[in-house]
Amino acid sequence: MSVRLKLTLSYAGFLMVAGALLLAAVWLFLLRYVPDRAMLINPDDMPGNGVFPVRSALLDVFAPRAAAVLAFLLVFGLVGGWVLAGRMLAPLTRITEATRLATNGSLSHRIRLPGRKDEFRELADAFDTMLVRLEAHVAEQQRFAANASHELRTPLAISKALLDVARTDPNRDTGELIDRLHAVNTRAIALTETLLLLSRADQRSFTRDHVDLSLLAEECTETLLPLAEKHGVTIETSGDITPTIGSPALLLQLTTNLVHNAIVHNLPEQGTVWVHTGVHSKTAVLTVENTGEQLTPQQVSTLTEPFQRGTERIHTDQAGVGLGLTIVRTITHAHDGTLTLTPRPAGGIRITVELPAISPHTDR
Repeated sequence: MSVRLKLTLSYAGFLMVAGALLLAAVWLFLLRYVPDRAMLINPDDMPGNGVFPVRSALLDVFAPRAAAVLAFLLVFGLVGGWVLAGRMLAPLTRITEATRLATNGSLSHRIRLPGRKDEFRELADAFDTMLVRLEAHVAEQQRFAANASHELRTPLAISKALLDVARTDPNRDTGELIDRLHAVNTRAIALTETLLLLSRADQRSFTRDHVDLSLLAEECTETLLPLAEKHGVTIETSGDITPTIGSPALLLQLTTNLVHNAIVHNLPEQGTVWVHTGVHSKTAVLTVENTGEQLTPQQVSTLTEPFQRGTERIHTDQAGVGLGLTIVRTITHAHDGTLTLTPRPAGGIRITVELPAISPHTDR
């Protein structure tokens, strides 16, 4: 049976029970205050001793009328219950229709249920919010897939062109060709590994463990120190023990990406990178700042988009694959954290990662 039919039968059944109880109460009242037999004023009107059976006569009058009332209540309950159930379930019908549209791929449809805020209104609003987020996520994934396809096609097209040149010109220097093919393939491999890392972080398919962000900051700054010296950038590290929980490998990748970007997206010479860790308001905070060119809030808001390299601001030998901050954002969200990018008034950018903090003495 449908929910509407179940509600209709429930309404009708409840009305019948209530009517029967009311009639039973009336009948009990009559039995209490009406005598069983009564003497007639004029005994000649009744044969025998002049005694009239009052209750028996009352029952003969009350029973058919009670049955008629119950029949009316049954019909009224069925009709009224069907109408009321239909009106109450109308919002659920709209939600069901929206669900079917979403199942068929139409994510732009919204329920926008009118009326006062009740349980159905809250359900419809929550469903609309889910559709908004799902539509944005699907659009982002489509853009990412298109950009990734374009980025992967570029090294393949270059490799094909180099091989075509080598095939048509057998006398060409193969050493130069091999070097260029090696560089192109290295870039393609780096991009593929980065895409796999993004997929792993986005699916949260990693083991969580206790991590100290201060130790990760020290490790990645020591690793990237030669790169900083090459670009004439000074790295300053400070902070306290900053315990959190997550994947050590992914959080190291996050820290490395931030420091690497801060180095290569810096002033041409005498630039500075500041790396700070600490615990604030029950959150483990990693902050990376750098000097550099002036950035607007609009420019900063696009830096976490995939393949946004900002080519006008970076060195050509460190172009990367354009997924550095995208990886940082994905890893941060996978660890239930927040990522904040703020332009510095003097130039450069301040990037803050906030993750759930834990007590350094918590048992594993």
